[in-house]
Amino acid sequence: MDITKAAKQLEALGSPTRLQVYRTLVRAGDSGLPVGSLQEKLGIAASTLSHHLHRLILTGLVTQERQSTTLICRANYPAMTELVGYLVDECCVDASCALGEGEAAA
Repeated sequence: MDITKAAKQLEALGSPTRLQVYRTLVRAGDSGLPVGSLQEKLGIAASTLSHHLHRLILTGLVTQERQSTTLICRANYPAMTELVGYLVDECCVDASCALGEGEAAA
């Protein structure tokens, strides 16, 4: 994952409403939720939900599938795993360097 993609996804999750939408979809599992159910669960206006879903879809964090007349929204778990992996991939990698420098000064 490149830093630009990660920044866009994190920016999309930076809104409290979008984060709430995303977490609700993550909790829903692979079956996802119809837009109407998502709207009802969150208690937000349809136009507001549409706006926030659009941002999450553009960054690849959410997918939508039409089933007859219903739009089903799902969290894109591989995208979520990739983003979280990007954030923790190099966790503490420089810690030994910092520790070594501190020991040399002591």
